[in-house]
Amino acid sequence: MKILKNDTVKILLGKDAGKTGKVLKVFPRKDKVLVEGINVSKRHIKKTAQYEGGIIDISKPVNISNVILVCPSCKKETKVGFEIKNGVKNRVCRKCREIIKNG
Repeated sequence: MKILKNDTVKILLGKDAGKTGKVLKVFPRKDKVLVEGINVSKRHIKKTAQYEGGIIDISKPVNISNVILVCPSCKKETKVGFEIKNGVKNRVCRKCREIIKNG
């Protein structure tokens, strides 16, 4: 996967288009990512021993094709490339050619 946990991404499509957020979780088999504060929906929860009850906000996963990585060094939206240096495969920003740290 080109987008990993703790990456900053920008939303391209949907009701939250243009917003940025941090990736909380990646679902590689479903090609989805959970982004902090994006695709939030309301959920009505009944009172139980564990929950107080009421209406809570839940973030739902977004398709990975609807997000783009924001490079931590140049702060631009970019595609991810790969480079092999000293036998180690690294993710690289395609605009500034800087190595993107994993997580």
